[in-house]
Amino acid sequence: MIRVMAMTTPPRPVDVTSLFPELREHSATTTRLHPRPGAPTTADSSVGGPLLWPADEPWPVCTDGDIEGESDLETPPAVRRIREIIATALAREAASGSPYRLTEEESAEMSSCRAERSDHLTGQPVPLIPVAQLYRRDVPDFAGPDDADLLQVLWCGHDHADETWPRVRLYWRRSAGVTRPLEVTPEPPLVLDSYLPVACIVEPEQVREYQYCELLPEDLRERISEWEEEAGEPAGYSYGDHLSVAPGWKVGGFAGWNLFGPRSVDCDECGTAMTLLFTSDLSEWDPEGSWRPVQEAVDAESNPTGVTIGRGYSLYVFRCPASHEHPHVTVMA
Repeated sequence: MIRVMAMTTPPRPVDVTSLFPELREHSATTTRLHPRPGAPTTADSSVGGPLLWPADEPWPVCTDGDIEGESDLETPPAVRRIREIIATALAREAASGSPYRLTEEESAEMSSCRAERSDHLTGQPVPLIPVAQLYRRDVPDFAGPDDADLLQVLWCGHDHADETWPRVRLYWRRSAGVTRPLEVTPEPPLVLDSYLPVACIVEPEQVREYQYCELLPEDLRERISEWEEEAGEPAGYSYGDHLSVAPGWKVGGFAGWNLFGPRSVDCDECGTAMTLLFTSDLSEWDPEGSWRPVQEAVDAESNPTGVTIGRGYSLYVFRCPASHEHPHVTVMA
């Protein structure tokens, strides 16, 4: 496995608990995964990498044929090759200083890749896509069953008529119990390119988050707003963007309800308030770079996984703290 240097989140521009000590009661840790393109194996925690999957266990499939936007789907090999062509062109631009431009050969190959369509998917069982594999040893905020040391996240590689984000499935495992692993991962014939993660290693880092502002007590929320107007925003930072919820792929912590505002997420089985388990995000840091790891170059790619949810939102997977047997809930925000 090709590894990158450990990633470290820069200190926040201000210690928000020194200003508002009661925020300590509205905080939690989260593990930022810091996925970066690499060559993970089944023995590694990863995003978009191969899963430690039992050879005698059927690979999960989606059997709902109600597919949305089938004309936008491409074969997984075509998606990967198109990404390689674009990366080559971007590298050429960076090295020469010339404008981004594909060669005639590259343009022709991209057109050829997009023409590599297989039969339509309606009525076919479609293999799910590996999204993340996380070992307990690597993730401080791992919150699985006591006998499990491995979380595997998969999703469907296309939209359905009633949903505009991928359908997620979770699998908890005891890795030592997988004595004969699957050697070749099944792939769907067609996918949305935005749902096919680049194979990434992860460099987990635990940081502390503070609850989304609108979910704080009203008095505290008002005082934070007053502070932002008087000191925070004039200095170039705000509670919501720079001090509370970390962006990027992560485990645990809080959701940032930036799309439609906060909503309650309760378990369908028992009504218990659910907690955030896993986040897939468009960007690993904010536009200003406040959350960009100190080891990362200023011009580094902020979406190393290649995944885009909706028009650039986050996908949150919530779990029921009362029982791992209760179904998870997925929210785009």
